[in-house]
Amino acid sequence: MPHAPIALFVYNRPDHTRRAVESMQRNELAANSELHVFSDGPRNQEAVGQVLKVREYIRGIEGFAKLAVYEKDCNQGLAGSVIDGVNRLLEQYGRVIVVEDDLVIAPQFLSFMNVALERYRGDTQVMQVSGHMFPVDVDIDDDAFFLPFTTSWGWGTWARAWKYFDPAAKGHAMLKEDQSRRRVFDMDGAYDYFAMLEAQLAGKVDSWAIRWYLSVFINEGIVLYPRKSLVTNTGFDGSGTHTRGEALDQVVDPDFVPTRLPLPAVNIKVRDQVFAYFRSRRKPMARLRRLAARLAG
Repeated sequence: MPHAPIALFVYNRPDHTRRAVESMQRNELAANSELHVFSDGPRNQEAVGQVLKVREYIRGIEGFAKLAVYEKDCNQGLAGSVIDGVNRLLEQYGRVIVVEDDLVIAPQFLSFMNVALERYRGDTQVMQVSGHMFPVDVDIDDDAFFLPFTTSWGWGTWARAWKYFDPAAKGHAMLKEDQSRRRVFDMDGAYDYFAMLEAQLAGKVDSWAIRWYLSVFINEGIVLYPRKSLVTNTGFDGSGTHTRGEALDQVVDPDFVPTRLPLPAVNIKVRDQVFAYFRSRRKPMARLRRLAARLAG
């Protein structure tokens, strides 16, 4: 089976884009992988110069089996760009690895993704492979495990799973009526994904990721994660349109090579550890928001 094509989504950050590409080039499988770069059009006149700088760079990328560049004249936004690009590549190749311009990947990222995409290609419950892992120390024998939710920082999927992607988020109605299911969707109350979903439907955000998570959740899908993260997000520097808030305390171990992959089943112990991690982050942030509200009068 040929290696999965890589979809790289870029916009107006030439330095971030260069770092992302250089990290991919350090992967042994880069030379055997096709790189498809999707360049979104400028949102306004101020963005034109940076978009042109990004395009000048991406047109000259080397080190991959094939380079294909898709440049949009108008601005689709990240969600539209990702959905269109993933649709295009899955229709042609049946599987895809997705990277955004603010991600730096470990040298073993492409190997892990390709091995996992091949290993679980026939397991219909498995709907995504994640290269990112939250900064939680887990004590397990395997190098990876399954969790019942998605991430958007360096991931892969198959056409058989993406066919369930519902851009209209019709599952929202069920969650709104069923408080118990809504709590499960919110990681047992550890993270307010439902509020993000409501913001999406109200037009306050434009997120493909919350709709993809909902699609996986409704179909009882599971996601493979590495025991240690193979991805770092460099976008928490104020440069991104969508990356906001605190950066995760993320350190990538360049010597970690995940090879021992588990049978498809949620690891309850790790799931609960991740929930606890998000709860620990949420409490101090909630206190800060309450304090800010009081100070504002």
